Amino acid sequence: MEQTAGVGAETGRRLLAAFGLPESIFSSSFSALHKVVPDRIAYALLAPPSDATRALVERTLEWLQQPANRLITLADAAYPQALLDIADPPLMLYVKGRVELLARPAMAVVGSRNATVQGIANADRFAEVLSQRGLTIISGLALGIDAAAHHGALRGAAGSPEAGSTIAVIGTGADIVYPARNRGLAHQIAEAGCIVSEYPLGMPGIAANFPRRNRIVSGLARGVLVVEAAAQSGSLITARMAAEQGRDVFAIPGSIHSPLSKGCHQLIKQGAKLVESAQDILEELSTFQMIAAVNAEAGVADSEPQIAGEIDEAVADDNQKLLRQLGYDPVSFDVLAARSDSDAASLNGQLLELELAGRIEVLPGGLYRRID
Repeated sequence: MEQTAGVGAETGRRLLAAFGLPESIFSSSFSALHKVVPDRIAYALLAPPSDATRALVERTLEWLQQPANRLITLADAAYPQALLDIADPPLMLYVKGRVELLARPAMAVVGSRNATVQGIANADRFAEVLSQRGLTIISGLALGIDAAAHHGALRGAAGSPEAGSTIAVIGTGADIVYPARNRGLAHQIAEAGCIVSEYPLGMPGIAANFPRRNRIVSGLARGVLVVEAAAQSGSLITARMAAEQGRDVFAIPGSIHSPLSKGCHQLIKQGAKLVESAQDILEELSTFQMIAAVNAEAGVADSEPQIAGEIDEAVADDNQKLLRQLGYDPVSFDVLAARSDSDAASLNGQLLELELAGRIEVLPGGLYRRID
């Protein structure tokens, strides 16, 4: 129906409510259609399909011949109940992979495409733990935080049928991988998780599609975790949609000096739950007791890997001291030199060792920040 001029999601739902299955809509008379939609839409529904529509139907039927591919409509029993509860459920979902994940308890993890090393590590670790504990991780297959969340969830789900795995909700057709750099990740998700789109096959990456798909990201989830976000970002749109849908919103705090912490701090001020570990999320979710019971039966340990650990013993004593002097806020070279009372050559050498060891990262503007 959405390929018919003038028929969007709202009009489509109105037609389905009045006539039932799509076949009944297209076989109805003009007078019957006219009671539900304007004349121009009624005429468009009765007109023969265009060549482009016929080609799309044929392409979709061919795509559906692949065993892992499904097309789920509002009338399908497999349509996720969570989406039926939102204000604007998609008319249909193109699903590639494990469709049963759509009905499992889930958590969305979102954040910046231009994430810091620490942000990527946090997204990966939170997602791994939550996946291990039975939550399916939902994100958008973008670079940065999204990709890290998917990777962590896949690793957390490996070898455990009770684990959650991951769902990628994309803003293109289900036959297109965007961005192309995530092609390998998309194939992994299609095998061990699932890819979901409301857009027809062949739909390219149009900018307006991505904010719209965010309502599905939040709608499928019990809550949304924002890992890193600038003051104006798509992740905040997802968080707003989650709040409107009655979902929990969580945010990881960061340095007051980091632009990518501004969005998270803004959410916390507005009532989002500040979290420092995946356990904080599990304890907040209404599904926590159910997940704990399932894991107890499966023999899954309650212990959780720590997000922030102690300084690696392999780091030399001088470097341990430098890490303590660095603290957790971004610091310039000059400030660090003053704190450590080191000459430039020695300090540069230590910073290089720590960067190569993955213990610090260099931020724009020549600032250094510790990674845990």
